Amino acid sequence: MTWLNWFYENINSLEVNMTNSMFRLILSMMLGMVVGAERKRKGQIAGIRTFALISMGACLAMLLSIYVPQVYLGLKNGDPGRIAAQVITGIGFLGGGAMIHMKGAVRGLTTAAGIWMTAIIGMAVGIGMYLCSIGATLLILLTLVTFEQYEKRRKLGQESKVIGMTVEKIVTDLKPYKEVLHNDKVHLSTYFLEYNYAENKTEINFVVLVHAYTDMLPVLSHLSAVNPTKKLTLSSQLDI
Repeated sequence: MTWLNWFYENINSLEVNMTNSMFRLILSMMLGMVVGAERKRKGQIAGIRTFALISMGACLAMLLSIYVPQVYLGLKNGDPGRIAAQVITGIGFLGGGAMIHMKGAVRGLTTAAGIWMTAIIGMAVGIGMYLCSIGATLLILLTLVTFEQYEKRRKLGQESKVIGMTVEKIVTDLKPYKEVLHNDKVHLSTYFLEYNYAENKTEINFVVLVHAYTDMLPVLSHLSAVNPTKKLTLSSQLDI
């Protein structure tokens, strides 16, 4: 028996041994790192190390699930899925921690879903489903990268923005501003006004709804041209 045949038989053995355990842990770590690298590229807190540890932890839990009945109870009498089932529940806490709740909005859902999926991949590696685990990782990357480009090209999804203006006069007619937003295909949700009669200034905050990948610089330029504008800001609704 050649070394390669011996290695292949060991990593595909139904019983847990040192060879297939280390191989599965290393493979789960690498697959987790691939997903984590993509999330880190997007500026998420959970990155390469987090996803690698999640994948390895789930893999080790799966190995433990198989090993305990194998050694102490026998494969026929044990329940290899009992410990692994708790991983699905426990990983929800990590997913919840990856989400940020701010003023009624939720961010980080994609990362939370990625954490959950990576844990399942680790479990699949732990039970010896190598090709399926690699295929699932590739599908995750397809979903995160390719579909993101598709969303950008089609301008799918909308975001709520706040345009803040300081105008050097008392503004009593907002119709010119509304026409600018309408012409630039920006939906006006609501607005807030604050008059400063002592300094002859008006503070205007437009809450608008725009496509996620809309270039807002031309919109701001058009708005500033309506009246003498001293200050102009653009922020997410989450920031106010």
